[in-house]
Amino acid sequence: MRPTTMIAAGMLTALALATPAVTTAADAPLTLASARVTLEGTSNIHAFTASTNEVRLAAVEVDAVTPGEAIDRALQPGALKAFEVVIPAATLKSPKEGIDKNMHKALKVQEHANIRFRLRTLTPVDGNTYQATGILMVAGVAKEITLNLQVQKKGTTELAVAGATDIVMTDYGIAPPKAMMGVLRTNPKVHITLELLLGTPLS
Repeated sequence: MRPTTMIAAGMLTALALATPAVTTAADAPLTLASARVTLEGTSNIHAFTASTNEVRLAAVEVDAVTPGEAIDRALQPGALKAFEVVIPAATLKSPKEGIDKNMHKALKVQEHANIRFRLRTLTPVDGNTYQATGILMVAGVAKEITLNLQVQKKGTTELAVAGATDIVMTDYGIAPPKAMMGVLRTNPKVHITLELLLGTPLS
């Protein structure tokens, strides 16, 4: 790895691990009512999927100067100062028998228990469509990714957010899982979908 690449990778990892200055949970302007993260991939034999509802809102900060309720303020350009979600990697489960063990081994869950996504920018595109750029940390490796988001208000106190992106396992130092003595080989490209239902503390 070239020195410049090593420096860039180190800076991304430091950014992903740094603890942002955010409000405490008791004072948080937004809460996480429900969530679901799903991974979808393919192999030379069959497609596979894994998902979890165990998602934690680790950091959130909304600009208090921007007028309006927290739900509305969070969607204003530059108003969402911090937003981070944490997914315990070991909670990802597949309905297909035998996949979980190989998947958790590939994700290095013993060494790196959590998958993290930290938002950097949220940009309106058109109507209810936004583009979110942030740092995704998987298996201890941090990379910048972009998600296309669909956002829908539910009443005045809840916000449904759905986003998707593709990642390549090898970019995160993950060896695509194999099984059946190498007969089954996993495609390194994985599709990720994220569904969040955000609310205000009183919703």
